[in-house]
Amino acid sequence: MPDTLEKVAQTDQKSPGQMKLVELGDERNLVVNLEGEFHAVDEVCSHAFAPLSEGGLSGEEVECPLHGGVFSVKSGEALSPPPSEGLTVYSIRVEGNDILVGPPN
Repeated sequence: MPDTLEKVAQTDQKSPGQMKLVELGDERNLVVNLEGEFHAVDEVCSHAFAPLSEGGLSGEEVECPLHGGVFSVKSGEALSPPPSEGLTVYSIRVEGNDILVGPPN
């Protein structure tokens, strides 16, 4: 993960309620648009390493497609088993129409 914020997308690329896989260096991140507020977390489930970008999004919760574990995209917290560890939350900022993601909070 770079030490600075990097442009990963534009705000008009993802409507509210949508998520996008972005890669920064060797990190896979999930950028989520929650009613115009953007969040970035690990894209890989902390339990079985499944790609969360292939899971479902309901409100601020993303569900792992493999075992159904649920995470908050705002806090990274694991909300239901089987995962017991949360996701890393990354810094994110919107500048104009650009979405920038950087190091963990």
